[in-house]
Amino acid sequence: MPSSAIRRISITLWLVVLSLFVWAYVLPWFSTSPSGDPRTVTPRGDLAEDEKSTIAIFKNASPSVVYITTLTQHVNPWTRSVAEVAQGTGSGFIWDSSGLVVTNFHVIRNATGANVVLHDHDEYRAELIGVSPDHDLAVLRISAPPRKLQAVSIGTSHDLNVGQKVFAIGNPFGLDQTLTTGVISALGRRIRTIGNRTIDDAIQIDAAINPGNSGGPLLDSAGRLIGVNTTIVSPTGASAGVGFAVPVDTVNRVVPQLIASGSYQPPRIGIVINEPLSRPILDRLGAEGVLIVEVQPGTGADRAGLRGTSRTPDGTAVIGDIIQKIEERTVRNDNDLFSALDAFERGQTVDITIHREGQALTIPVELQ
Repeated sequence: MPSSAIRRISITLWLVVLSLFVWAYVLPWFSTSPSGDPRTVTPRGDLAEDEKSTIAIFKNASPSVVYITTLTQHVNPWTRSVAEVAQGTGSGFIWDSSGLVVTNFHVIRNATGANVVLHDHDEYRAELIGVSPDHDLAVLRISAPPRKLQAVSIGTSHDLNVGQKVFAIGNPFGLDQTLTTGVISALGRRIRTIGNRTIDDAIQIDAAINPGNSGGPLLDSAGRLIGVNTTIVSPTGASAGVGFAVPVDTVNRVVPQLIASGSYQPPRIGIVINEPLSRPILDRLGAEGVLIVEVQPGTGADRAGLRGTSRTPDGTAVIGDIIQKIEERTVRNDNDLFSALDAFERGQTVDITIHREGQALTIPVELQ
C-alpha cells in the first residue's frame, strides 16, 4: 500500500479519536440541565425479624420508664428565702398501678424532693417510700391516674446466660426514652455500693449505660425486667462498654420490704460479730471466716447450738465457732457473711459450716 494512503488512513483515525474525545467533553454543555426532581425511592421491604422484636420491646416497655429529677433546697444568702432547685437526673420504672416507682438509691441520695415525668411528659411530685442503700434501691410514689401507670413485667435473674440479648431504657444525659442494646457479658459480678457494701450476682452488660441511665430497667428479649441499671466502669465517667445492673431476684426480694416498712431488714442468724477484734485471732489461728463473739439467746443460732467466744473462770479465752460457709457460699469476712445471708428469706433454714475445735461441722440454722 502506498505511503500516502497509509498517511490518509492514520490521519482519518486520529480525527475520529479526536472527534470522540471532543464530543465526550462538549456534549454535556449542550445537554439538558438537571431537573432537581427527587430521586425515585427504593422500596424498603419488610423489617428484619430482630428489628421487629426490638421495636416491639421498646413500644411495650417504654411507657413503664420514668424520668426523675431530684431537687435540693437553696437558700438565697441575701433574702434568706428558700427555693428548690434541680440537683440531678436519673431513671426509674413503674412498679405497680398504685404509683410506686423503683429507682437507684444513689439517684435520690441527699435530695430534698423529686419530680417524676411519665412517658407522656406529665410530671408529678414524688413521695419517698423506702430506701436500701446496701442494694442501691429506692421506692417512690406518685399520685397519677392508674390508666397512666403501666407496670413493668417482672422476670428472673438466676437463670440468665452470658450472651443473652439485653435492652436498657433510660434517660442518659437528660435525653428521655433512650434505648440501648447489647448482651450479658458476664454474670455473678460483685459491685460495691456507696455504703461500701457489696451486691452479689450483679449482671455485667455491654449495652451503653451513661449518667442518667441509673435506676432504669434492664430487659430481656421477652421485655421482662431482669435488672436495674446502676453503675458503669469507665475512666471518663461515660460508657465504656462495661455496665452493671442489680439482679431482679434481689430487687423482687428487697422492694416489697421497702414498700411495707420503708427499710430492708436482712435475715439474721442471731449472733454478734466484731471483725476488727476477731481478725488478729483468726490470723493467729491461720483460719478464714467470721468468728462468733456472742450468741443471742432465743435465736436460731442459740437453738442450733452455735457457740460464742467466752472465758473460763481463770480467764482463759475459749474461741467460739468460726463460720466458713453459708450453704455453698464461702465466708471469709463479715461482708461475705451479710451477702450470703441476703440471698435467703427469714424463716428459711440454711446449712452453716463452722470450724470448731479443729473440726468442720455443718449445722442447720433457722434465719430470723
